[in-house]
Amino acid sequence: MITKRLLGAALASCIAVWAAPAAAIPEIPEIPEPMVFDMVRGLGASAGELEINALATSPFSGQDRAVEWAPEIEYAVADGLALEFELPFENRRLTELKLGVQGTLGTMDGGRMIHGLQYLGIYDRHDKSTSHALLYLLGRRHSERWSTMSMIGVGDVRVGQSEKVAGLLVNHTTFYNLNEKQIAALELNFKSGPDGGLLAMPQFHTALAKKVSLQLGTGLDKQRGARARPVGGLRLIREF
Repeated sequence: MITKRLLGAALASCIAVWAAPAAAIPEIPEIPEPMVFDMVRGLGASAGELEINALATSPFSGQDRAVEWAPEIEYAVADGLALEFELPFENRRLTELKLGVQGTLGTMDGGRMIHGLQYLGIYDRHDKSTSHALLYLLGRRHSERWSTMSMIGVGDVRVGQSEKVAGLLVNHTTFYNLNEKQIAALELNFKSGPDGGLLAMPQFHTALAKKVSLQLGTGLDKQRGARARPVGGLRLIREF
């Protein structure tokens, strides 16, 4: 059984990694962030970094074409430690309250790789339940143009329920820098379990103005027990 003690230890480990981040992260590799599975700022974020963004996605076919969108605010409270608060909506209905904590563990491979932990706490306003997710993040700058970000962990963890309820979460994104301001990417997102599925989202990132950027893409979403459907999305980002 998943216990409160185990979840508390997982969250504490994510927060505790900021204890010596400045010494552990001498050089931060420049790795973009995925569009759909958002990070809490980039790994190695410096204290004081602030970002406001909003993601919107919607299927292009099927009877249920609800727009899912979520404004959020991200803030680095210390070097290598960032917090996020998100408000997911379905059309006009506020569905969840989400809190994220992300800590950077350090760099490897001569500064080409960086890794960390991310915790998500989600409160469902419909059934008044709380679930948790914990992921390990690993990014690598392969060359001047190519880079990847991988995330793996567990989601839908609920206190007092069997571990079988929890699902495996895997997100992998490959980025290609077209130039200094534009990036092409392919994001693959997998979730196991009865509510799981696979999403493949080719995407394009571009700078619109100083500290303002846009990510947009179209792809296929195949949920368990349903047909694959084309889906589109965009994320508008403002940094401060």
